Amino acid sequence: MKGVFITFEGPDGSGKTTQMKRLGEYLRQRYKDVVFTREPGGTPISNKIRELLLSPDHREMKDETEVLLYAAARAQHVREVIQPALARGAVVVCDRYIDASIAYQAYGLGQSPEIVEEISRYASGGLQPDRTYMMDVPVQVSRERLLARSGEAGLDRIEQKGDGYHERVREGFLHIARKHPQRVKLIDANRSEEEIAAEIRSDCEAWLEASQ
Repeated sequence: MKGVFITFEGPDGSGKTTQMKRLGEYLRQRYKDVVFTREPGGTPISNKIRELLLSPDHREMKDETEVLLYAAARAQHVREVIQPALARGAVVVCDRYIDASIAYQAYGLGQSPEIVEEISRYASGGLQPDRTYMMDVPVQVSRERLLARSGEAGLDRIEQKGDGYHERVREGFLHIARKHPQRVKLIDANRSEEEIAAEIRSDCEAWLEASQ
């Protein structure tokens, strides 16, 4: 079997990490080699960059710096983890990827979508996911979940941004889903964990059967 690259996207607090793990564990019943990873992160270098990006201590970070740091973390991650796993035929399940850069840096920060896409394309070597599950929840629901989980003091630098920013991020994700309907499956994440997991599992089964 050729390698399969599946990504989970969506606003903070949308439940994407939980659903990524649930789908990955289900896929392990079918495929021996399933790799869980995340962005920013996934490698020692990328994890160091993640610390810089998310630390509330770095509120002075410029938007252009943020764009380039995410791309730098991705460049290392793709070449050190994702590409080798796909080359050996693994299923790679990743928490965030290029769609997040477009939603957060282009839509959220107001940077040029074309520039963010070009930088991301260079950093990733043009590698695109085969299937993306886009988790969608209203911003208010997302904020309530984050605060219940971490409290105000536990929010990272990105999570601490205002509702206007997070509304733009959500619209960015929805725009991506509309633009790439063949790749992106939009998921209503304002439901029970079980309902969401069942929908994703059913879709993934059908998609894998159709693509093999």
